[in-house]
Amino acid sequence: MPAAEIGTAPLLLIGADGMLGRAFSELLTREGIAFRPLCYPEIDLTRGDSVGQAMAAPVNVVVNCAAWTDVDGAETREADATAVNGTGVGLLAAACAQQGALLVHYSTDYVFSGEASAPYPVDAATGEPVNAYGRSKALGEKLLAASGCRYLLLRTSWLYAPWAKNFVRTIAELAKKRDRLRVVEDQWGRPTSAEHLARASLALVRRFAGDAGVRRTFHVTDGGSCSWFEFARAIAAQVAPQCQVDPCLATEFPRPARRPRYSVLDISDTEAVVGPMPQWQDNLTDVLRRLE
Repeated sequence: MPAAEIGTAPLLLIGADGMLGRAFSELLTREGIAFRPLCYPEIDLTRGDSVGQAMAAPVNVVVNCAAWTDVDGAETREADATAVNGTGVGLLAAACAQQGALLVHYSTDYVFSGEASAPYPVDAATGEPVNAYGRSKALGEKLLAASGCRYLLLRTSWLYAPWAKNFVRTIAELAKKRDRLRVVEDQWGRPTSAEHLARASLALVRRFAGDAGVRRTFHVTDGGSCSWFEFARAIAAQVAPQCQVDPCLATEFPRPARRPRYSVLDISDTEAVVGPMPQWQDNLTDVLRRLE
């Protein structure tokens, strides 16, 4: 599809230097789509004047990859996390509404309580998030919906890539150094390759960029689900088969922020629009071949 079909102005990519932002930058470059990358402090989502300045040039599509992602750190700095993930999203959404731009914004499985027994559909009540990070992202969702802007709200989970700080790279490094690892088996979710997330996001942008009234929520992850233990065991099996991965309970490794017990996202609506999500095992193998 020609780049012009997602708008005549360059796409605005916020947070281009993050894990997902890099995946998106590389994808847009390969696709020949003009974009304007912005990173902090070029844009500061906590300041209305900074957001306004970034949005002063014509723009049709804004992709917001910027976020406070330190889940444990948010427990003691919830106001800071909320300024980026919550009220900052409201400022950006208001600017997009004024411009008539489509805003692609990312949220998380952590907006749910994590006490379900079946995958969360896109319209499930977010309920009470179990940590500060989840509360900050839930506020961002609320302000996005109230802004009146055109948007695609994309919830994802367990993000990983060949680069940046993430579970896959951490486990791969530890497995090469240790004979045995213990990983939590009583928390379930869906891993997500950042590169797959970028590709699926662009497919959704191409599908809805011309929709004057689009306000849709989608869940975008890899296909399949697993526990952190199963995920870690699959990583170690490929990079350091001699390392034994044993299961343990979350209570054995307390962390500042509670994690949802079950936060598997229902991806059926997304697959109906853009096709099947690749299985996490396949995406993982691809990423492990290219670890940086």
